[in-house]
Amino acid sequence: MAQINRGALPMLKLTLPIAMEQFFRILVSSVDTMMLSSYSNQAVAAVGLVSQYVFFLNLIFSVIGTGCSIVLAQYLGAKKSDDELNHVAQASAIMVFFTSLLLTALVIFGTGWLLGKYQLEEEVRHYAWQYFVIYGGICCFFNAFSLLQGAILRSYGYTSEAMIVSIVANLVNVLGNALSLYGWFGLPILGVPGVAGASGLSMIVSCILFFVFIQKRRDVHFHAHGITKVPRESFKMVLKVGIPTAGESLSYNVSQITIMAMISTLGTYAMSAQVYTMTICRFVFIGAMAIGQATQIKTGYFVGAKQNDDIYKKVFKYQFVATAISMIMIFIANVVKNPVVRIFTDIPEVHTLVCTLLIYSTYIEFGRALNLIYVGALKGAGDVRFPVFYGIFSNWTFMVLGSYILGLKCGLGLIGFWLGIGTDETTRGIVMLFRWKSKRWQKHSLIK
Repeated sequence: MAQINRGALPMLKLTLPIAMEQFFRILVSSVDTMMLSSYSNQAVAAVGLVSQYVFFLNLIFSVIGTGCSIVLAQYLGAKKSDDELNHVAQASAIMVFFTSLLLTALVIFGTGWLLGKYQLEEEVRHYAWQYFVIYGGICCFFNAFSLLQGAILRSYGYTSEAMIVSIVANLVNVLGNALSLYGWFGLPILGVPGVAGASGLSMIVSCILFFVFIQKRRDVHFHAHGITKVPRESFKMVLKVGIPTAGESLSYNVSQITIMAMISTLGTYAMSAQVYTMTICRFVFIGAMAIGQATQIKTGYFVGAKQNDDIYKKVFKYQFVATAISMIMIFIANVVKNPVVRIFTDIPEVHTLVCTLLIYSTYIEFGRALNLIYVGALKGAGDVRFPVFYGIFSNWTFMVLGSYILGLKCGLGLIGFWLGIGTDETTRGIVMLFRWKSKRWQKHSLIK
């Protein structure tokens, strides 16, 4: 079964489920916020506050999940033995297990101290403590293993199963929120603890479903037999790829937080317009994001199989399709922007700002499409450090410093910030294109 030619998997079969999964996740996240806002504004503030820390927990686990995914893809392409494939998954599981135990303890015993560093209303502090301890702490183990098992399934090309699990888990989350907040069927209104419990339950359901799918797929090698004899090399391989990748994600998100802090000096209307425009754009780049993830998987297969010339040509085609989809989507967003923006706000000043930013978003989405494809391809090939280190440089030079100069010093306001963000995305995408064309990534294969 390990001899399956996974490089021959149709790109659409990999991409479409990933796109559907991302769309559903964004949609449910928006519904979550609306449901919680109907309960309490303090609850929204509390969950929003600790959500950034939940993100950092997930970032730690993504170090392992991303590393595992890239190594597995190249091993599968190289037709490594069943034992070698299993060792990679086992090494990742061992790291996830001990990391989740440590983080659970830190969250349960350290949340009170952490929240003490903020000037918060007592009600907001209490809600934040409840949500983070229940979801971020008690349910940490299930969240971690859900992320890992999903990464393993996608590596083997089973993106449809990962999509099904994501949809079911998100539906469980929404239903749990409704039961906790609306008191259906005479149930007590549990509030924030119920919402946190619903999110935790969705992760438990996700873990169970992933386990079932993995057991059903006989060619997916992830079982406990011999877990105490995993070679050190398997741990090193996963971390070698995973740690730099997480560094890039951390840099990007911290730079986004910095951007929002600067935008806050422009006033509430500017902050609202930024959030609403970014929410709309998340739906625009779903296609490019899905193709980028699928490109990473496919590149791993081909590079592992030493078919570098084949994947070299294919990536250019993937990029053309991704860019075309993003351009079509941003064009549609601009055509229908007036009624869409009214869903978010009826304040004329904010409405005008969002409509203006959507025009400039064309610049951002063009660059983002380049970025998502070529960075995905380079990482799949094992060339991780260059896109990560250049990405960090670009984030802080073009996006943060450029936005500061254009938006605040030159007085362009939000438009200046979006020009800075677009310059980061576009220049980074062009640099990654030339990196791919140089073929230097061929020296970084994990298969020697």
